[in-house]
Amino acid sequence: MTKRTPIFAKDGAKPAGQYSHAIVANGFVFVSGQGPHHPKTGQLPPDFAGEVRQAIRNLEIILKAAGTDLAHVVRVNAYLADLGNFKTYNDVYREFFAVEPPSRTTIGCLLSGIQVEIDCIAALPEGK
Repeated sequence: MTKRTPIFAKDGAKPAGQYSHAIVANGFVFVSGQGPHHPKTGQLPPDFAGEVRQAIRNLEIILKAAGTDLAHVVRVNAYLADLGNFKTYNDVYREFFAVEPPSRTTIGCLLSGIQVEIDCIAALPEGK
């Protein structure tokens, strides 16, 4: 049986439902979708680009708690409330994944009061 370890990042936003921030299994970290709420204040950034940055920073917090980082991300799924924001999303995404970006899917869907949600899968560094 595969060992499965739930991760709850103490500095991460409190999960809004019945889920772990991430699950570690078979050398990978599977991070649940992260929205753009600031984990300490609960505030939303004032614009779409800020929401994307905060959602990725929220991923970073959880990845760090699991023992990895954005450099080890192999897969990203992003959900945008308005695909008209794709160019802005892509420009901000490039700030975090400038070289050798992970594989990615971006879809449009309606989200509750937020403009973006992002999840990812990352490899654990060797020896972790």
